Amino acid sequence: MLHSSITKISAIALGAALLASAASAQNQANSPLKIIIGFPAGGALDSMSRAMAEKLRTDLGKTVIVDNKPGASTHIALMTVKRAPADGTTILISPAPPFVTHPLTYDKLQFDPDKDLIPVAHLADTPLAATTSAASPYSSMREYLDWVKKNPKETGIGMVSMGGVLHFGVLQLNQERGLSLTPIAYKGAPPMLTDEIGGVLPVGMDTVASATELEKAGKIKYLGVPGMERSKLLPNVPTFKEQGIPGFDQASSWYAAYVPTGTPKAVVSQLEKAMIHIVQDPAFSARMAQIGIVTTGKPGAEVTTMIKAQREAARPIVEKSGYRATQ
Repeated sequence: MLHSSITKISAIALGAALLASAASAQNQANSPLKIIIGFPAGGALDSMSRAMAEKLRTDLGKTVIVDNKPGASTHIALMTVKRAPADGTTILISPAPPFVTHPLTYDKLQFDPDKDLIPVAHLADTPLAATTSAASPYSSMREYLDWVKKNPKETGIGMVSMGGVLHFGVLQLNQERGLSLTPIAYKGAPPMLTDEIGGVLPVGMDTVASATELEKAGKIKYLGVPGMERSKLLPNVPTFKEQGIPGFDQASSWYAAYVPTGTPKAVVSQLEKAMIHIVQDPAFSARMAQIGIVTTGKPGAEVTTMIKAQREAARPIVEKSGYRATQ
């Protein structure tokens, strides 16, 4: 009799669990997708995310919302996704620094970049550039450095995130050239570029994508690009290295998608397949190239490998700089 009662209780518990699981799956199927980004509307990542949202609506047959949560060097967006249900309905699209360099620069993070989120896919490379107002008296990064020696109060270098490759490039440049360039953090590229155009900010450094339309409109000009080679998007703009400026040889930038840890593998796989399919579509790639983004489409496992390799490459540079960040 006791055995029979236990069997009935077990069956009821199992049935309840199955019903709850089915209800959860149904809720997940009916819930809209949210793409969370750590920058305001109008920038390169916002443009790419909204273009992806359009394609995901068609490909997955779901409502897709882009939610901008700028601030705290993109940590607000990251924490939003970390705390979201692990069901694949909340996706972070992020640049590299929170995963590559922030673990090296923050004494304390509210998240574990290796445990709290699962990389879904590498979406794009985002070539970088230094820009200034079209009215500035200098037209290359070398000319700016010569100019700033005579105008030591005009040392601001804008960037949308501290603790990244551009930030450490500036710090290294200060060390090697005895300069006092001042990194200035912005919540996104639009306000930074607005300050450049208005003459408030001497130089800004961000993705080519963020500056493309303003450069075409004749409001800003490119001063140079970091990295070992000229950008295919800006073949006539010299690298910092060509201009004799050290500290930026390894500077690179990219975007990847993530979901909360605990998201079922089947759901992660579905999202990975869908997002890679989108960014590898020739029409989508061409559309992104027009705004300065080079789409890729690599699986999440490659993002994990890339993060670890780039973090270790950055470690000695960060340690030499002595830079520490706080929340």
